[in-house]
Amino acid sequence: MKAIVSRGRQKGLSLLEILVAFSIMAMALGVLYRATGGSLRSVVAIESTQRAASLAQSLLALRDAVPATGWADSGETAEFAWSINSAPYPTSVNQPNVPPLHEVVVEIQWSDAGAGRTLSVSTLRPERKPLPGGATP
Repeated sequence: MKAIVSRGRQKGLSLLEILVAFSIMAMALGVLYRATGGSLRSVVAIESTQRAASLAQSLLALRDAVPATGWADSGETAEFAWSINSAPYPTSVNQPNVPPLHEVVVEIQWSDAGAGRTLSVSTLRPERKPLPGGATP
């Protein structure tokens, strides 16, 4: 009898198949890395915006009414620069019991990853009426 020697195909991966698999894995990891990095930057930006909004709310809570001369103020808190300005707000109501309104604008500025950011909040506040005798509260 004659011995039959069978040379079957090797079972395993060729070098080319391994290189293609590594390339696909590297691209997938790169996309995943960029997605998580973008999410982290978004979280930091949202956190800064929330802190700026909280500061604007705190500044507006300083006064419930605006003097007749208006309200202009500015300053810095932590990494935020802020300014407050008011201007008379025109209305068609002219009654002695209704105080004039002022539009109050609070602007908060800060730097986020090298880019300048601004949050602007506006609201209406009544004009403070002077007390009897001309004194202001």
